[in-house]
Amino acid sequence: MNQLLYISLFAYLFLVGCKPNQNTDQPPEPPISEAKYKTTGSIERLDPAINSLIAEDAVIEILAEGFTWTEGPLWIADGSYLLFSDIPPNSIFKWTEDAGVSLYLKPSGYTGSKERGGEPGSNGLLLDREGHLILCQHGDRKIGKMVTPLEDPQPVFQTVIGEYNGKRFNSPNDGVFDNNWNLYFTDPPYGLEERMEDTLKQLDFQGVFRYSNTEELTLISDKIPRPNGIGLSPDQSKLYVASSEGEPMWTEFSMDESGGVVSEKVFYNSSERDGKGAPDGLKVDKSGNIWATGPGGVWIFNPAGKVLGKIKTGQATSNCAFDDQEQVLYITCDDYLMRIRLRP
Repeated sequence: MNQLLYISLFAYLFLVGCKPNQNTDQPPEPPISEAKYKTTGSIERLDPAINSLIAEDAVIEILAEGFTWTEGPLWIADGSYLLFSDIPPNSIFKWTEDAGVSLYLKPSGYTGSKERGGEPGSNGLLLDREGHLILCQHGDRKIGKMVTPLEDPQPVFQTVIGEYNGKRFNSPNDGVFDNNWNLYFTDPPYGLEERMEDTLKQLDFQGVFRYSNTEELTLISDKIPRPNGIGLSPDQSKLYVASSEGEPMWTEFSMDESGGVVSEKVFYNSSERDGKGAPDGLKVDKSGNIWATGPGGVWIFNPAGKVLGKIKTGQATSNCAFDDQEQVLYITCDDYLMRIRLRP
């Protein structure tokens, strides 16, 4: 073989060897060096299955900071932006990849004229079947609906539900719609200025409720000390509720086809604490994995309750939300907004 032919063959084999695999179902993951923002924290991998959800070189990016206590992230697919609550200043902010953060709505959870402290703003945010913004409004102690369009946000609200058996809620915290647009939500005391000791507290329990699409309100549980984050399995047969007081704990309710509770059990209970948060918000992905904020960050459980890993933000972490393709997880934690890219 002459020298020129040898060199040409070597160059061809080198290029073929470097060519990306065209048969893989997974797109190439962006390397760490391509993170657009400052990074933080780490990923704790406790089971190999976590690698099918979060790439080995994934990083936690800080998208924005300087808030007070961020909560309630909600991805809006029509417009490709994220909404999230900043509870103490009674505000909702908007984040986009191009423009960053801007104020979206204020006031968001308390519309009274008397000045008050504590956590008066909105917490959990949802979209109803018509695409209206639904807010868990701490200060007004109700589930509210913003009556103006998403693209023209104004603090004009209609009450969806505000009381149980003639008594005002404590402070609706988080919610989830099922496939038939029945609303499940939690009602701990965190929005009351004095919480459990507040003289304005009317209910003698902290509830988990179901508000049906026929406007019937049902108490699911009054036994969870501080019900907080809430989510449904993809087949709607399981309802998961986090408790933010006592030992880090999540409860699983088995549901029948009409949305009634068949049974309940402890989904996961841990004595682990690290000074950085407690069970709070959660989301369930299309495969039934539960992404639940807890001590240290976001815990990832499989449907059987096994901890696959943790996204360790280094902050008290309040909630999380997927984009519409489940390729990104947005995380609200303390005064930060973060994200981590996921395997599609």
